[in-house]
Amino acid sequence: MKINSIAIPLPIDNIDTDQIIPARFLKQVDKKGYGKNLFYNWRFNEDGDAKESFELNKPERAGAEILVAGNNFGCGSSREHAAWAVADYGIKVVVSTQFADIFKGNAYNNGILPVEVSPEALEKIVGITTEKPETQIAVNLEKQEIAISDINLKEIFEISPFKKECLLNGVDETEYLINLRDEIEAYEKKVATA
Repeated sequence: MKINSIAIPLPIDNIDTDQIIPARFLKQVDKKGYGKNLFYNWRFNEDGDAKESFELNKPERAGAEILVAGNNFGCGSSREHAAWAVADYGIKVVVSTQFADIFKGNAYNNGILPVEVSPEALEKIVGITTEKPETQIAVNLEKQEIAISDINLKEIFEISPFKKECLLNGVDETEYLINLRDEIEAYEKKVATA
């Protein structure tokens, strides 16, 4: 997984799942269609008109696959719909200094890479992406590296080997196990006859 993309800076700490996807939109069970309501209360006025000043609504952010957030992204309730909304909007990577554990797990299971960086790196990333929206961020999952050549920033991020393998293969935990069905059945037969 290699992502080279512009970013959406949203340097707000403690963005909770109700801000990511408000509860009133949790009526469907399909993962599709949630992206249009991502950060709805921040993106739209009460009459439904888009707020031009909100980062997601700015034309220069169109097509961004990276969201740069403040500390403790995805806190609050455990709703998986928050990860569904982020993924359905087209975000493949969220950068923060810390993620709420449940959101982080939901992100992995929905093909989103949560990248934790140092506070110093986050400050630099927010600064350059705010000042120069055209800035490209390179995220390389195999190398576990995030980089911005414009400012000579390169930082290694941590990820569990299992989650890394799942993301590289485009599967969630259940699909990973299903792919091992033959090996599991062989093991069970071996144990049963021992």
